[in-house]
Amino acid sequence: MPRYLVIVESPAKAKTIKKFLGNNYEVLASNGHVRDLPKSQLGIDIANDYEPKYITIRGKGELLAKLRKAVKKADKVYLATDPDREGEAISWHLSHTLKLDLSKENRIVFNEITKNAVKSSIKEARKLDMNLIDAQQARRILDRMVGYSISPLLWSKIKRGLSAGRVQSVALRIICDRENEINSFIPEEYWNLEAEFALQGKKNPLVAKYIGKNKTKTVISSEEEVRKILDELKDARFIIKEIKRGERIRKSPLPFTTSTLQQEAAKTLNYSTKKTMQLAQQLYEGINIKGHGSIGLITYLRTDSVRISNEADALVKEYIEKEYGKEFVNLEANNGRTGKRVQDAHEAIRPTNVQFTPTDIKDSLSRDQYRLYQLIWKRFVASRMQPAKYETTSIRIEGNEHWFSTAASKLLFEGFLSVYQQDEDSEDIKATYETLNEGDVLNLSELKNSQHFTQPPAHYTEASLVKTLEELGIGRPSTYSPTISTIIARRYVIKENKNLYTTELGEAVNDIMVKAFPTIVDVNFTANMESLLDSVEDGVVEWKTLVRNFYPDLDEAVEKAHEELDKIHIADEVSEEICELCGRNMVIKYGPHGKFLGCPGFPDCRNTKPYLEKIGVECPSCGGDVVIRKTKKGRRYFGCSNHPDCSFMTWQKPSKEKCSKCQSVMLEKGNKLVCSNDTCGYVRSADINLN
Repeated sequence: MPRYLVIVESPAKAKTIKKFLGNNYEVLASNGHVRDLPKSQLGIDIANDYEPKYITIRGKGELLAKLRKAVKKADKVYLATDPDREGEAISWHLSHTLKLDLSKENRIVFNEITKNAVKSSIKEARKLDMNLIDAQQARRILDRMVGYSISPLLWSKIKRGLSAGRVQSVALRIICDRENEINSFIPEEYWNLEAEFALQGKKNPLVAKYIGKNKTKTVISSEEEVRKILDELKDARFIIKEIKRGERIRKSPLPFTTSTLQQEAAKTLNYSTKKTMQLAQQLYEGINIKGHGSIGLITYLRTDSVRISNEADALVKEYIEKEYGKEFVNLEANNGRTGKRVQDAHEAIRPTNVQFTPTDIKDSLSRDQYRLYQLIWKRFVASRMQPAKYETTSIRIEGNEHWFSTAASKLLFEGFLSVYQQDEDSEDIKATYETLNEGDVLNLSELKNSQHFTQPPAHYTEASLVKTLEELGIGRPSTYSPTISTIIARRYVIKENKNLYTTELGEAVNDIMVKAFPTIVDVNFTANMESLLDSVEDGVVEWKTLVRNFYPDLDEAVEKAHEELDKIHIADEVSEEICELCGRNMVIKYGPHGKFLGCPGFPDCRNTKPYLEKIGVECPSCGGDVVIRKTKKGRRYFGCSNHPDCSFMTWQKPSKEKCSKCQSVMLEKGNKLVCSNDTCGYVRSADINLN
């Protein structure tokens, strides 16, 4: 009969750990949380100093009965939930539910699910860390207060089923602010000028970019300026004035944190943050490897640290020396930067055993698991390798006081690039023009000029949003994925071709949050709250102090918003469209995907149609009405009512005005009107009346 009981969170983890511990141990899973705040009410006793009311989660009764039986039979119980705040809180809830003695040292933690790590953790069992638990309690209660106080306001002002969240509302605001920035962006014209020089004995010409006159960096902003420069360069004698030769290194990358893994997996594998975390969880909890059984392949997946254990560091350097050579081993520390926002509670994400190469275990992994494991393995090995070295040449050329420059590089030593290359690392290996010297006269083949316009900021992707949230100190490694998943699931944001776009619903929710709760959606306030939660974890701040200071202001703001904010009417306006089934005028309704036309005779008549809202502008292609349309995922655009016969569409709202230069459609961007013709570039203020 087993003498010891180990309780983990997931059955997969239980299966892996059971193999390491043998017959004296029984390993059972709690399947996540067993106790939480009730769903039907706030669950916080405001009058009793914000005391939380925890209840057993519905459906957990049978599981808990099984755990209680196992606890009675065991000589000792070990709680082996995840090694973070939430894992500590789950162990605490298990202790209360199973009536375990909180004074006993029965909490074990391990950063990787390997035999050595699990067995060592049992020898180092400790008491539950109440600071970690209190930090998680504070986060949970603050999030509950925001969600349960503001969500009913959104139901009354917009529609039922909406939600607000302490972190998700800030993420939504960040995306909305970027969308507004893009919509109001005014492109500016600029020109590039390049000189091509034929080199004796070389197939490819030397291409140099224009710098400016007398070495002064100049932006060419019009065709007239280009012509003036070209006139001054007629019959110019082009001489190499400066040549600088040297070496450049490209540092090896740091091993992955949660944030950088999500970013790189999105960029190179096209994985969503949710998919990345699901796959990483599988690799962490254990995969059945042929000939080895169930093994945890990577270390804990929720971390903001790039630290590596001394043992893992020594083993990977030994591997590199054996497989690549001693000259590839980087003997210097590659620890990256640390800061106030880095908790450094766990190691970086790395393979638990570098000897399990991706190729060796490929047959035991699914395609998606293999690709993610390969990314983690290569990044870890590369982080302990020497930098790549390049020979560089920088050349400056002068002709009639106008200066051009070019640079070239040649790879001298691959270093970490022999294992791991990112898209930006795969640069061309160029000649370094060894035969050229200062004072050489070059033979001009051609001067090429091209017109360009500045581009607006890029839409957020999941990867760039995670990076921004991390840089701003909003959320923690465990929150990035669920935050993004929530705002997409709520239809506040839609994802198209990797980009995130706000929907009409998302804009309405954000408008209310910004007007009524500016503090909650303030980036600095949210980042400061994360720092205070860290202070609770450090034992510096008492968790109820955060709640006492937060709730009264929130409650006052909610009451004020209920009184002062107007209801957003986005439904049931009568349209001119006649229902062909019953003859009634159809009304404008609002669903999860935005506006649509529905018959007011519902439920007797269930006829619906897409809602095409006219904007009072004539289609420039066929003369029909320009209407607001939506993509399948809910992103708004402007198209012709005669679609599909007419293909006119634009993402920006068209104006009634035509461009005075080329007669193209003018588009509204903030307080400006911008010509839709990219080669025209005409811009004017929207408030100027030309009549």
